[in-house]
Amino acid sequence: MKKLMIVLTLFVSLAAFKRDTSTRTITGTVTDAGDGQTLPGVTVSVLGSKIGTQTDGNGKYKLNVPANAKTISFAFIGFQTKQVAIGKSNVIDVKLKATATQLSEVVVKAYQPQKKKSFTASMAVVMTDKKLSGRVAGLSISRAQVVGNNGYYNYNVPAPVADNESYKGLTENKFTNSVNEPLSTFSVDVDAASYSNIRRFINGGQMPPEDAVRVEEMINYFKYDLAGPKDNEPVAIHTELSSAPWNPKHRLLRIGLKAKTIPTNNLPPSNLVFLIDVSGSMSDANKLPLVRSSLKMLVDQLRPQDKVAMVVYAGAAGVVLPSTSGDKKETIKNAIDNLQAGGSTAGGAGIKLAYKIAAENLMKKGNNRIILATDGDFNVGASSDEDMEKLIEKERESGISLSVLGFGMGNYKDSKMETLADKGNGNYAYIDNATEAQKTLVSEFGGTLFTVAKDVKLQIEFNPGKVQAYRLLGYENRVLDKEDFNDDKKDAGDMGSGHTVTAFYEIIPVGVKDGFAASVDPLKYQKVQQVKADLNPSAEMMTIKFRYKEPTSSASKLSQAVVYDKSVDFKQTSSDFKFASAVAEVGMLLRNSKFKQKASFDHAIATAREGKGSDNEGYRAEFIRLAESAKALSTSNAIAKVDDED
Repeated sequence: MKKLMIVLTLFVSLAAFKRDTSTRTITGTVTDAGDGQTLPGVTVSVLGSKIGTQTDGNGKYKLNVPANAKTISFAFIGFQTKQVAIGKSNVIDVKLKATATQLSEVVVKAYQPQKKKSFTASMAVVMTDKKLSGRVAGLSISRAQVVGNNGYYNYNVPAPVADNESYKGLTENKFTNSVNEPLSTFSVDVDAASYSNIRRFINGGQMPPEDAVRVEEMINYFKYDLAGPKDNEPVAIHTELSSAPWNPKHRLLRIGLKAKTIPTNNLPPSNLVFLIDVSGSMSDANKLPLVRSSLKMLVDQLRPQDKVAMVVYAGAAGVVLPSTSGDKKETIKNAIDNLQAGGSTAGGAGIKLAYKIAAENLMKKGNNRIILATDGDFNVGASSDEDMEKLIEKERESGISLSVLGFGMGNYKDSKMETLADKGNGNYAYIDNATEAQKTLVSEFGGTLFTVAKDVKLQIEFNPGKVQAYRLLGYENRVLDKEDFNDDKKDAGDMGSGHTVTAFYEIIPVGVKDGFAASVDPLKYQKVQQVKADLNPSAEMMTIKFRYKEPTSSASKLSQAVVYDKSVDFKQTSSDFKFASAVAEVGMLLRNSKFKQKASFDHAIATAREGKGSDNEGYRAEFIRLAESAKALSTSNAIAKVDDED
């Protein structure tokens, strides 16, 4: 009988232990109690534990809590922290109230970069006449000082450190006469690093440097609703023509490309090499710690047939994880967790070693890719942009791609990282928080890693009978010579599974007079016949030629589409057209473009709201809020200082 009681007691204890260690999933949405807008980046945690998460771009969260948990805490800088008791419901929606009295005490001294090692986050708030405009994002404030009465404020500690960052100088595409140059040729670009980097500046209370603004990367940060290709083709092409919102006399042509989507289970196996910068410059909280959590998100997506090796570099380069199958996630994550920062930065040596390891484990019919995580601050060995470019161009012939994940701020070297990804036939993303890591490495996993069409080029022939002049918005560093279009040896951009690409041309129709369609004096030694509309009665406005290669082919294929002179009213355009044009408009304003014409933040914001659409992930709503913050900052001369690189 005594033994039976002992057994029963143990059974009850085990049952109780099982109940205590079980979990339940709580979901919900966090909104601003004042205006009802959703709040991204809110810290959601189980009170008294280390269990937590953040709300996504649409203010939604998902949290696995222990069965015995009693309270969830919701914290967001600029808002009152709220603690909510966990009841029987698995859905907890929360409204946070703004802490307006605390914010009204803070006034900016100057929007100058502050070299402070201690800052861990940023803000994007501007106040005028003590009225809140914008939002605070993940910032821990200990002290602020009121200076002056101009109504603008910032914090001395957390301002973005930008005085040692580098960006390639960009010369904007200008309007080109279609008689003299009827062909426009460029490589596609699916990178989106510029947008998240711009967001970092604006969320830090500064307008971004003009050369940090690449309009095409802003536009292509967002997904667009385009039909996929048919007949087993890798890419479909779409067009839409309307008036230019910043100048109704001009036309705006949208060219949209949609790559086919391959289900994850059908994707080829991957041979990946994580190349991780562990130099001293990566010690900040938004660098190596964020690298660790980002790469672990990617590891969770791997399959048994995938393999991962890990190479690190600081003063020297070394292998810290041999090629390991994707089902050994604990082994891979342990290697990631053991990474520590310190030393100088031998980036060139790291890249060479990474290519060597990737080549040793090459999968002939697989996806062979190096994923470089760095702030781009190379200072040992091959470090110049030219040195890196030559190194990557030589190594890419092996069929191994190089993708770049940029982290951090202050010494951020955008110029180097863009060069590496461009020459390495890979993509380039800037990761400033866990939500961006989730988007890049989880939500867009296939597009980020798996190429379905390589060396993708576009060449547009404009009909001078319809088009007086044209201008490509963005893609300045992707422009090609017209002869490059048919040259299969000329490298161009790649498109991954499910990728969309949008390009805009602003067109001056024949007969429209303005200052952009410049003319030159007649030539002395040759006569150039002017093409007139009545000599070219075709209704065709242009022909778009599209050239690409299959992932394993060295010979390109050609397709084309004709655009007719049938413009639709801007109000009747698709939601995607409206939204993408609004992003382009904001990009021109951030660049202070000489072609911005009647563009304004108010107009762009209104257009973006009209084109917001379903916005299931909340990225478009985030852009609207970002544009509102940029509008408020635009009058404050809050321009970040950087070291420019040509």
